[in-house]
Amino acid sequence: MSTAACALRPLSTRLKPIPGALVLAACLGACGGEPADPSGGGTSAAAPAQDDPTQVPSPDSVVESGWMKAYEARQRESTDQFEVFHGFAYQDRTAQSGISFRNRIVDDAGRSYKPVHYDHGNGVAAADVDGDGKLDLYFSTQVGSNQLWRNLGDGRFEDITGRSDAALTLADRIGVSASFADIDNDGDADLYATSVRVGNKLFENDGGGRFSDITAAAGVGHQGHSSAVVFFDYDRDGLLDLYVSNVGEYTSETLRAVINDATTAQGDTTEYSFYDGYSDAFSGHLKPERNETSVLYRNLGENRFEDVTDALGLTDISWSGDASPCDLNQDGWTDLYVLNMQGHDEYFENQGGERFVRRSREVFPRTSWGAMSLKVFDWDNDADMDLFISDMHSDMSKKVGPNAELAKADMQWPESMLRSGGQSIFGNSFFQNDGDGNFEERSDEVGAENYWPWGLSVGDLNADGWDDVLLISSMNYPFRYSVNSVLLNNRGQRFLRSEFLLGVEPRLGGATATPWFELDCSGVDAEHQLCEDRSGRITVWGSLGSRSSVIFDVDGDGDMDIVTNECNTPPLVLLSDLSERAVQLSWLALELEGSASNRDGLGAQVVVHAGDLTQTKVQDGQSGYLSQSRMPLYFGLDGAASIERVEVRWPSGTTQVLDGPIEVNQTLHIREP
Repeated sequence: MSTAACALRPLSTRLKPIPGALVLAACLGACGGEPADPSGGGTSAAAPAQDDPTQVPSPDSVVESGWMKAYEARQRESTDQFEVFHGFAYQDRTAQSGISFRNRIVDDAGRSYKPVHYDHGNGVAAADVDGDGKLDLYFSTQVGSNQLWRNLGDGRFEDITGRSDAALTLADRIGVSASFADIDNDGDADLYATSVRVGNKLFENDGGGRFSDITAAAGVGHQGHSSAVVFFDYDRDGLLDLYVSNVGEYTSETLRAVINDATTAQGDTTEYSFYDGYSDAFSGHLKPERNETSVLYRNLGENRFEDVTDALGLTDISWSGDASPCDLNQDGWTDLYVLNMQGHDEYFENQGGERFVRRSREVFPRTSWGAMSLKVFDWDNDADMDLFISDMHSDMSKKVGPNAELAKADMQWPESMLRSGGQSIFGNSFFQNDGDGNFEERSDEVGAENYWPWGLSVGDLNADGWDDVLLISSMNYPFRYSVNSVLLNNRGQRFLRSEFLLGVEPRLGGATATPWFELDCSGVDAEHQLCEDRSGRITVWGSLGSRSSVIFDVDGDGDMDIVTNECNTPPLVLLSDLSERAVQLSWLALELEGSASNRDGLGAQVVVHAGDLTQTKVQDGQSGYLSQSRMPLYFGLDGAASIERVEVRWPSGTTQVLDGPIEVNQTLHIREP
């Protein structure tokens, strides 16, 4: 097998060989075929010709869009419930953005699909990498090159990947996630990127958006099945530490060539390889020999780190794809909530920076079984932090059609698979904080459920002072199309489904599917299941789907735009027209600069008093699934003409107060005294 150009090298520290696989029948029963009750017909604008036998949609329902018309009708009929402004929309400006990046997946997430964790896709992170005041984008991909795109303003970008060390592309390995943070307190955004098996990478920024590989010297090149990473200062020494979430061993050491064809490669003739996924990877959590421990690295200064996981009592073998730093007990020390995509989540309280204590079931007796991402934020503006957690894997136990996807999953797997003691939530969870350290699960009451959710990004989309949620949701081949969900915050009472009202759905041209791969049914692919009763070359169409997102002001007009990283297709760049539609748009963006605290101010709590609202936000960098970004905090001000007061509670313990009147519609830089 040729592994030139993107050869995935054997690991220097090899992972354990795995004995014979157990294929879980329940999982395989959930992984393909038709939806149970597709409501309505119709064909998307981008769809294969029905009379062309060489164009094969899989499943057939992937090109049906009538059910989305019913969705849209229901949303428009529900607007009498809205107390918040929704008279604005998002426009797809991907083509105008100049971004030519295209996410590409390995074959185990496509033509040879298995229920393996490759289908989780990749992250996208934002930061001002060159100090020009505009947020740039770094996209991750499984096959090919990760790319760094510089924001030129007005919604346009240019590819500047080539200005940096070639290692920035991760083209010699399977990329997963990306996180920006200032690791050395020099004022610029450094970058950590994860991969499958071959090792993660840490890059130092020279201040001008040129990155160099410092992984070896830093000591953070963990090799395994890494997922998301988060930077936070657990010991309050002013240096950002690093937590790497590791899923578990879902691949073997066998390398397979990625198959290039006109659909998958689109002109790229480079030979790539990937590690073969286990056919029973979805039940890997039942096999202790496949567990991988997530890792906490302490920042020692001078861009050096040490593994302190065991020493601090943070050893965790959950199949974890993400984690979030959060000071839930408000003692000034950042705790850690660790997601488990196949079992109970874990919550670790920080004991003065010297040790972490597991208080998971004491504080959160029941958690989502298949948790993918979370965001900690003050959804009801009562000055304490609530938790919104997306659950993807519970939805895989039973196929349902569009009419049933807003309910909790009807769990079909036995306890022998779940291993949760009957204490799991089979769907998204929403934990509302009562202010005394108690959390009530209220996902159904607040309308937090949806179908196949990966990650959530939180931002004030209508600038009314109440944070809204974008839930990136989908599967791809061989599943039907599923919509991304926009949940407008109805002033802390309930989330209101708004993706069709705001133009996030349907996609441009009504597209639900795209050519996914080609098969030679008279040749090498004759045994493929889609070649039954077919001959010659066919093009298989699969559903479109997003995996991660980031919300920020792309074009500098004061409102919140959306950028996604798709699965196996180009990203979406969705620009808001709120600045043109709102009667009086007012907002404040805050850039924090720590002195005694870490330079990024991660862990700082900010309170803004403006008009009738008091808003509380924590600078945690959590921007979406598989991503951490370095961005200002954005406060929508609901039309307020000025700001009365801003309070910053720094991680060092210092409280800083800025008295008004403070002008609205500006980016305010606050330096810790």
